[in-house]
Amino acid sequence: MKTYQLNAEARTDLGKKAAKALRKENKIPVVLNGGKLVDLDKDGNYNGKLLAGEKVVPVGRDGKGIITTDLVVNFADVRKLIYSTDVYVIDLTYDGQTRKAVLKDLQFHPVSDAVLHMDLMEVTEDKPVVVEIPVHLEGHAVGVKAGGKLYLSMKKVKVKGLYKDIPETIMLNVDKLEIGKAIKVRDCQFDNIELVSAKELVIAGVRATRNSAAAAATEDGEAAEGEAAAE
Repeated sequence: MKTYQLNAEARTDLGKKAAKALRKENKIPVVLNGGKLVDLDKDGNYNGKLLAGEKVVPVGRDGKGIITTDLVVNFADVRKLIYSTDVYVIDLTYDGQTRKAVLKDLQFHPVSDAVLHMDLMEVTEDKPVVVEIPVHLEGHAVGVKAGGKLYLSMKKVKVKGLYKDIPETIMLNVDKLEIGKAIKVRDCQFDNIELVSAKELVIAGVRATRNSAAAAATEDGEAAEGEAAAE
């Protein structure tokens, strides 16, 4: 994946009112998830030191918690990250440290489509992540040569793997696709990554058109005439 440089600041003033004030300044509240797993005491509290913006979220019932970090970024700094079709691993710098993360979720205003909130997931070299990767088709389908139409049902697929192994795009060759045939998620295998979208989902295929149907009917008719003549 490509690398995206992003500077952030710790966010300590939480709540809807504070978030609204940030958005008026063209800033976006961000939560960095997937931090360090820590031990909690019998009352569910974490007694260790936390940096500005950090908090501990309990997980399960085994006395464990995960450190998450509340941050804020400038909208101008994330515009390309949000609206690009590329998938990035983010070098996130704040409070004198840099961590690697991927974009997990975005919340938009239902009317204005303004970005309200971002969720990032911290990644490490030994921790698999799930991200959506764009799908690109290559080749010339035999079904298209026969008059069919190539279609792409899934512009992105979910993949799981180490961030260093995840490609920028999923390339699918369609040369052998005939009319009425499709490539499903379960048909795809790649080194070092796993497609985790539902196995029966259709990614791409070739559908019949009026021209292909007419051509098929003509071929059937000519075949029938040939058989009749032979008799």
